[in-house]
Amino acid sequence: MSKFLNIFAPATGGVVGVLSLAYVVADQFVVEIPSVSPELVTQAHASSDQPEPTENTATEDAASTAAPDGGYGLGRPALPEEIAAWDVDVLPDGTGLPEGSGDVATGESVFAAKCASCHGDFAEGVGNWPKLAGGEGTLADKDPVKTVGSYWPYLSTTWDYVHRSMPFGDAQSLTNDEVYAITAYILYSNYLVEDDFTLSHENFTDIELPNADGFIVDDRAETEYPLWTTEPCMSDCKDNVEITMRARVLDVTPEEEETEAAATEDTASADTDTAEATPEATETEAAALDPEMVAAGEKVYRKCKACHQVGEGAKNRVGPVLTGIVDAPAGAVDGFRYSNALEAAAEDGLIWTEAELSAFLAKPRTYLKGTKMSFAGLRKEADQSAIIAYLRSVSE
Repeated sequence: MSKFLNIFAPATGGVVGVLSLAYVVADQFVVEIPSVSPELVTQAHASSDQPEPTENTATEDAASTAAPDGGYGLGRPALPEEIAAWDVDVLPDGTGLPEGSGDVATGESVFAAKCASCHGDFAEGVGNWPKLAGGEGTLADKDPVKTVGSYWPYLSTTWDYVHRSMPFGDAQSLTNDEVYAITAYILYSNYLVEDDFTLSHENFTDIELPNADGFIVDDRAETEYPLWTTEPCMSDCKDNVEITMRARVLDVTPEEEETEAAATEDTASADTDTAEATPEATETEAAALDPEMVAAGEKVYRKCKACHQVGEGAKNRVGPVLTGIVDAPAGAVDGFRYSNALEAAAEDGLIWTEAELSAFLAKPRTYLKGTKMSFAGLRKEADQSAIIAYLRSVSE
């Protein structure tokens, strides 16, 4: 006879019958926890000296397993091995860090393969996915950019989050060394370490993030909450309440009209600067500074600005300043440490003509093997031409 028939066989089962039915129903929906191996279950069963319950002792056993503190008496204490499988958190003082290490170069490779689809090749973020680099000095702005370099207080938060939750959809698939390498690359992307840096469990606590002192203890429960939990004032109230302003965030989405206006203004300025030039030069410059092409190039340049700056006050970052690069000798930016491959090309007389720039932008690693630039490239010729036009429009 099945369990189900046994429940209703005694007509006077009463409460015992109902409880037995509940047991059967629950038994049908028990889901085995994947992380608990059969060996652990066997150990748990072996650790119990209690005999198997019988029908005659079911009620007595249920009463004996009731928790003395008013609980339900369900389950069993977790085994040390089960606790260890879930105890993966890492604290700011390094507690919980496993042994391992990873350098920036390895991290760049792993990041490109497993992280860049969401976070960008240079940790600059893709679409609405989080930015992990940049945002320096923006925390006081109306729309701050919160990244590992600008906002996060402890490096352990980065390591722990990557180890625990990433890559998206394949969490905890990274080895410890890969997590160290990715964390090192994120530090490098925020200009906090050099490109030859290696992060390990031994030097981990030596790294201090810029915003480590930017957080305070939340004491509102002691200092503010009491002010709002007293007896409410019900006298001398206002007759009505008027909304005088509304919260809003400005300048989040660029408007096409603004972009076109800026492009037109740049063109007008360029026309003024070249008014005294020869007719041939004026015609060439006008073609190079076609407003639509420059505007399109400015949009494409968003893929580059995480590493390269242009214009007045530009500084070298992960990549060199690109102001005036068109038709300039390669490797000529002061203060930037180029790759050996680019320095060799510069010694051979490489000039960044439009043709050479287009070939480089299409497939940087194919064009110059050994380049430090990890950007995949611009496949569309229109994008290559547009960004070159934009770079031409940027004057020193």
